[in-house]
Amino acid sequence: MGILVGGGPAPGINGVIGAATVEAIQNGLEVVGIYDGFKWLMAGDTTHTTPLTIGDVSQARVRGGSILHTSRENPTKKPETMGKVLEALDTLGIRYMVTIGGDDTAFSASQLAKAAKGRLRVAHVPKTIDNDLPLPGNMPTFGFQTARTIGAELVRNLAEDARTTRRWYLAVLMGRSAGHLALGSGNVAGATLTLIPEEFAGSDCSLDLICSIIEGAILKGKAVGHDYGVACLAEGIGEFLAEEIAAKHEGNPLLEFDRDHFGNLRLAELPLGLILKRELQNRAKARGEKVTIVDVTIGYELRCAAPIPFDADYVQELGWGAVRYLLSLGEESFGGTGAMISIQAGEVVPIPFADILDPKTGKTSVRRVNVNSDQYRAARAAMIRLERADLEDPERLAELAKAAKLSPDGFRARFAPAVGL
Repeated sequence: MGILVGGGPAPGINGVIGAATVEAIQNGLEVVGIYDGFKWLMAGDTTHTTPLTIGDVSQARVRGGSILHTSRENPTKKPETMGKVLEALDTLGIRYMVTIGGDDTAFSASQLAKAAKGRLRVAHVPKTIDNDLPLPGNMPTFGFQTARTIGAELVRNLAEDARTTRRWYLAVLMGRSAGHLALGSGNVAGATLTLIPEEFAGSDCSLDLICSIIEGAILKGKAVGHDYGVACLAEGIGEFLAEEIAAKHEGNPLLEFDRDHFGNLRLAELPLGLILKRELQNRAKARGEKVTIVDVTIGYELRCAAPIPFDADYVQELGWGAVRYLLSLGEESFGGTGAMISIQAGEVVPIPFADILDPKTGKTSVRRVNVNSDQYRAARAAMIRLERADLEDPERLAELAKAAKLSPDGFRARFAPAVGL
């Protein structure tokens, strides 16, 4: 059996590797660890591998990171590339395959199973701190709860520093397509407000709009004597703003963006917090004020943390279940190939790859925050940010206008877009 890891790191990877290795060996298989995801297999290279034993994984399973490393190499671009992957796996004698990764790796695994035409059994274990894979029963992807716990601690520290020093922080958290991590961290840490990509889906999102929402929160806080705070933002907002930012700062080598092998914009290269900070400081200066704003990016320090008990227990069942599925151990209809492993009501349930692919794009479906859910509404209610009621209440509007050094009509005209008017 082969095991590989793709995509970004997430707490619990080694736990999956460990559980899968132990279960495979106990059922008579040799286990081959494949380094760097699909990278070397795509070149037909079988040398970047290592035999895995129970001794190799017994201590590593509670550590963060990945003992097999990881990469974002995409084997699905050309049929001949996938052919080399299959040839390399044949050379290694691999008949069962466990892949660990996010939506891109899940898609690669689905195409590997398809190309193998039954001669190789494939199971995928979903992993991402973004929590954006479509698992049933609202189950999180492994690594998310650990990342959220640590992210919340960091945001809570920033909130205390903001309160102590009377300043504002802009904290950008990972989350390309979904705002689960930013919302989950900001909400439990008492952030002033959190902005996520789902808020702006299907609407015109601009740098001016994002700045107006944050500026409105700053002014609303000021009006009630709360002249400090933390604004959390999911990095995926940068997807909406990248072209506008690039056009506005054309010729700036710091704002030339690359894309990965799956065509995704490398959001880590977009200094979203810094750009928003400068815009907000210019707005404050135009009001004749100085607001201290510090931009912080939170992400890389979450990915290789040791898993909290929830994730450590979760990944043990996932790794064990992946091997049970591949070897058809258990129910007669349980075993096979071409499925993502999930846990539902405490039981291992394989989800066929066909059920997780978006019929429109052919790629892995993405689970986003439902902004119409009670969960989101409850989180939104705890935020300090401008709402329609603020502009419709004359007394409240007058207080806000005073804080912004504008007339009530001028404030309403300027910030109406920030509340959807």
